[in-house]
Amino acid sequence: MVEARWNGAVIARSDDTVVVEGNHYFPANSVDPSVLRPSATTSVCPWKGTAHYYSLDVDGAENADAAWFYPDPKPEAEAVRDRVAFWKGVTVS
Repeated sequence: MVEARWNGAVIARSDDTVVVEGNHYFPANSVDPSVLRPSATTSVCPWKGTAHYYSLDVDGAENADAAWFYPDPKPEAEAVRDRVAFWKGVTVS
C-alpha cells in the first residue's frame, strides 16, 4: 500500500499506483477530495501533455499546486489518465 501524506494527514492511499519518472500516480478515486482545491496552473510535458494542478488544503494550511494530473494525456502517457501525483513536501511511501 502506498500513501501520500501532507501536514499530518493521509491524502491518498492505494495499492495501484503507476510510477512515471519517479512519481507515484494515484488513482483519482484514491485521493481524498476534501483536500483538493482547483488551481489555474498548467504546465506542458513534451511526451505526457498538459498537466493541470490542485492545491492542497489540510486543516487550514495550503500547499499551492502540490498535486497534478493529466486530463488528456498523450497516447504514450495513457497510463497516467485519471491519476494524481504529488510533490512540494508531500511524502509518498
